[in-house]
Amino acid sequence: MDYKKILDQIVSGELKEYRVSPKDAFQFQLALRSYGKRQSITGIAQRGGDIIYTLSDNEN
Repeated sequence: MDYKKILDQIVSGELKEYRVSPKDAFQFQLALRSYGKRQSITGIAQRGGDIIYTLSDNEN
Protein backbone atom coordinates (compact mmCIF):
# COMPACT_ATOMS: atom_id res chain seq x y z
CA MET A 1 0.00 0.00 0.00
CA ASP A 2 1.31 3.45 -0.91
CA TYR A 3 0.60 5.31 2.33
CA LYS A 4 2.60 8.37 1.24
CA LYS A 5 0.22 8.83 -1.68
CA ILE A 6 -2.75 8.50 0.69
CA LEU A 7 -1.22 11.07 3.05
CA ASP A 8 -0.66 13.43 0.10
CA GLN A 9 -4.30 12.99 -0.89
CA ILE A 10 -5.49 13.83 2.63
CA VAL A 11 -3.36 17.00 2.75
CA SER A 12 -4.45 18.10 -0.76
CA GLY A 13 -8.13 17.54 0.07
CA GLU A 14 -8.50 14.80 -2.54
CA LEU A 15 -9.43 12.41 0.29
CA LYS A 16 -11.66 13.70 3.07
CA GLU A 17 -10.68 10.83 5.38
CA TYR A 18 -8.85 7.54 5.41
CA ARG A 19 -9.76 4.63 7.69
CA VAL A 20 -6.96 2.36 8.92
CA SER A 21 -7.72 -1.06 10.39
CA PRO A 22 -5.81 -2.34 13.41
CA LYS A 23 -3.86 -4.83 11.27
CA ASP A 24 -2.52 -1.97 9.09
CA ALA A 25 -2.05 0.61 11.84
CA PHE A 26 1.64 -0.03 12.51
CA GLN A 27 2.67 0.28 8.84
CA PHE A 28 0.54 3.41 8.43
CA GLN A 29 2.13 4.95 11.54
CA LEU A 30 5.61 4.31 10.14
CA ALA A 31 4.65 6.18 6.95
CA LEU A 32 3.00 8.99 8.92
CA ARG A 33 6.04 9.50 11.17
CA SER A 34 8.31 9.98 8.17
CA TYR A 35 5.82 12.20 6.33
CA GLY A 36 6.89 15.85 6.16
CA LYS A 37 3.43 17.30 6.81
CA ARG A 38 2.39 14.85 9.52
CA GLN A 39 1.25 17.65 11.83
CA SER A 40 -1.42 18.49 9.26
CA ILE A 41 -3.10 15.12 9.82
CA THR A 42 -5.18 14.02 12.79
CA GLY A 43 -6.12 10.46 13.69
CA ILE A 44 -9.17 9.63 15.78
CA ALA A 45 -9.53 6.14 17.22
CA GLN A 46 -12.87 4.44 16.74
CA ARG A 47 -14.55 1.70 18.70
CA GLY A 48 -13.24 -1.61 17.39
CA GLY A 49 -9.72 -0.34 16.77
CA ASP A 50 -10.01 1.50 13.45
CA ILE A 51 -8.44 4.94 13.19
CA ILE A 52 -9.84 7.64 10.92
CA TYR A 53 -7.25 10.11 9.62
CA THR A 54 -8.32 13.54 8.38
CA LEU A 55 -6.82 16.94 7.68
CA SER A 56 -6.41 18.82 10.96
CA ASP A 57 -8.95 21.57 11.61
CA ASN A 58 -6.21 24.18 11.83
CA GLU A 59 -5.12 23.31 8.28
CA ASN A 60 -8.49 24.12 6.63
